[in-house]
Amino acid sequence: MRWAVTPEPWDQHAYRVRFAWGPVGAARASRRGGATVIVDVLSFTTAVSVAVERGVVVHPAARADERARASARDADAVLAVGRHEVTEEHPWSLSPAALRSGPVPARLVLPSPNGSALAAAAEGVVVAACLRNARAVAWWLAARAHNEVITVIAAGERWPDGSLRPALEDLLGAGAVLAALTEAGGGSESPEAACARAAYVATHAVPDAVRGCASAVELRDGGFGEDVEVALESDVSGVVPVLVDGAFEAH
Repeated sequence: MRWAVTPEPWDQHAYRVRFAWGPVGAARASRRGGATVIVDVLSFTTAVSVAVERGVVVHPAARADERARASARDADAVLAVGRHEVTEEHPWSLSPAALRSGPVPARLVLPSPNGSALAAAAEGVVVAACLRNARAVAWWLAARAHNEVITVIAAGERWPDGSLRPALEDLLGAGAVLAALTEAGGGSESPEAACARAAYVATHAVPDAVRGCASAVELRDGGFGEDVEVALESDVSGVVPVLVDGAFEAH
């Protein structure tokens, strides 16, 4: 049973299409109902888009702990490891490039402290979006949600102290979804959503901006530049990953 919640200004309650950041924004969106769109371009939602295209059912998890291992056992799934922990026998990680080129399991538990953690805690209609499928997600929501609230969440990254670090790639990924929602007739848009959309529209070369941002530099310095290039692909996928019974499936 969902209890009535008194509207508060930061919930953007006067608008149908909304935008927020990180775990608190995602938690508030879930509590308010409607559809929640999680955007974690580098790399959770990009990895999800690649995996579900290949028929994988993806279970989100906040971290690779005993709870994630239990989830993998219960679902007869494979638990992904860190990018630097992959082996020939266990090649599954958060790397979208590896998920696209290598063998894939039927079910995969994919831990991530950002997008995956947000998805694992979310309720209601939850969709994974990135630059690869922004338009497909927007049009799916516009056709399905009717008058439901749509909140697009930029997952962001973490500073060393654990606090939210707003991430350019997620702002632009969220803006791509919001721009496509406007085209699809998504409905009234909060000022926060309008500004996120404007950031995307006004960025002359989105791939160059993302390629040069801090998160992308971190990945390239770690030897995962190919993951960045996969994440830069724009509207190449018509697959919409939707959370069903705790796992993302292709729609």
